[in-house]
Amino acid sequence: MTVPRQSVHVDSPTERRNPRTTEIDQMSTLDILRMINAEDQLVPDAVAAVLPQLGRAVDAATEALRTGKRVHYVGAGTSGRLATLDAAELAPTYNMPDDWFFVHHAGGSSALRNAAEGAEDDDSAGATELARNARAGDFVLGLTASGRTPYVLGALAAAHDLGATTALVSNNPNATRNSAIDLVIAVDTGPEAISGSTRMKAGTAQKLVLTAFSTAVMVQMGRTYSNLMVSMRATNAKLRGRTLRILREATGMGHQECSAALMEAHGDLKVAMVHLLSGVDTRRATTALAQTNGHVRRALGLLNAHAI
Repeated sequence: MTVPRQSVHVDSPTERRNPRTTEIDQMSTLDILRMINAEDQLVPDAVAAVLPQLGRAVDAATEALRTGKRVHYVGAGTSGRLATLDAAELAPTYNMPDDWFFVHHAGGSSALRNAAEGAEDDDSAGATELARNARAGDFVLGLTASGRTPYVLGALAAAHDLGATTALVSNNPNATRNSAIDLVIAVDTGPEAISGSTRMKAGTAQKLVLTAFSTAVMVQMGRTYSNLMVSMRATNAKLRGRTLRILREATGMGHQECSAALMEAHGDLKVAMVHLLSGVDTRRATTALAQTNGHVRRALGLLNAHAI
């Protein structure tokens, strides 16, 4: 029996019933997957539409870090878990200092594995969390598919009152805007394949936004050279091998010369890279990097300017 379609008013597109997937429960496994995949293919274009706003968020976060402040993620449920994952991967990838990114997840660490749905409705908990941890000049990024999660909005309001710059990533372009949010990034992914299951397209969009946001911030902070991860921590044999490979790719020099440079630089990939690319000794390479906050291209430019 086919269930009659009804028009139910909801104020978030993610909660609407998707007219393209109403027969999903009558399809073969392969067709179910094709239908989900077709919906997923809509996400990149939705993210592309908000890149100007995302760019402003990247610039604000970069400015905060450059002035000794911090970046905060705030989320609940899927949004909070994605934010936690994104922040956790920055340290090993970019050797990010521990005091750059902080995550505030409704329900705390236990809610990462076990759903604590009620925690997202506590706006005072969000406000208290950020009042204790944020400060003027920080950048605070809230994430909520509906654009109205009380925990997230409470946190953003408290952070704004402290003088932090605030931004909200949501999947609801109709969400009510308020003065506590400086920048709105509304990724319109529309209704989910399964109505209200925001771990699907909404979650995928938030993952894309978070990955692009944090990667762009790391690039702007000089944690890369070209598209190479020159700030990573070589904590095991695989990563030590990758360090040597990156140095060879960046300099075009051979295995023996790069190995010797890394040894002379005490394993510091950036120092070895500036040493080989500029021809200065590791002491001068270290000094140039210190003067440019670890930015390889700027260190090379500084050394080149002094050589003229």
